[in-house]
Amino acid sequence: MARVSQEHLDARRRQILDGAALCFARNGFHATSMQDVLKEVGLSAGAVYRYFSGKDELIGAIVGEVLGSVRAAFEEALRQSPPPPPDELVATVLGTVLASRESLRIDGRPAFPSLVIQVWPETLRNEELAAVLREGYGSVRAAWAKIVEDYQRAGMMRPDIEPDHVARTMIAAVLGFIAQQSLFGPAPVEVLRDGLRALTSMRDDRAPADGPPLG
Repeated sequence: MARVSQEHLDARRRQILDGAALCFARNGFHATSMQDVLKEVGLSAGAVYRYFSGKDELIGAIVGEVLGSVRAAFEEALRQSPPPPPDELVATVLGTVLASRESLRIDGRPAFPSLVIQVWPETLRNEELAAVLREGYGSVRAAWAKIVEDYQRAGMMRPDIEPDHVARTMIAAVLGFIAQQSLFGPAPVEVLRDGLRALTSMRDDRAPADGPPLG
């Protein structure tokens, strides 16, 4: 019997993950059965279960893969000294993640934002998925904090703000932007880039108020 190449195995695994992601984004995790996944990918149960034991393992693999790609993008940014400014960095990282899943579409619309929205409530009942998300979130947060420290050392960012506070805020901005895409339709990452650019360029030139306090 001929040996199956690693390239074939990887392609089959990719096929299963992409098909499952479409099912989950379209109908949610609870409404999607393994039969739905089998139908989507056009494979037998034996072929799919060779790679994944069930829905929970599929979900964990999809989430872990996305978070891994985000972490890798930030680690690449850390190799630059100093890293690109926050608006450019966010647009580059998010744009890379979205582009890598551009082919996954539901009725012509990108499926990835809807998939992200589906993940959040699922973590409330799936402790293994919650653990995957916590680990991934923690690594992305740590990478962002290191980038902020580089900004501060380079004089690009005020030094009196805790790096982790900036990291949490930037992650919140990205997640909020993805949620908007799921709820209100696609928008280019340049929208987020330009908004961050405007916010980070603000100066507070207000003079302190004179006179006695009111009251």
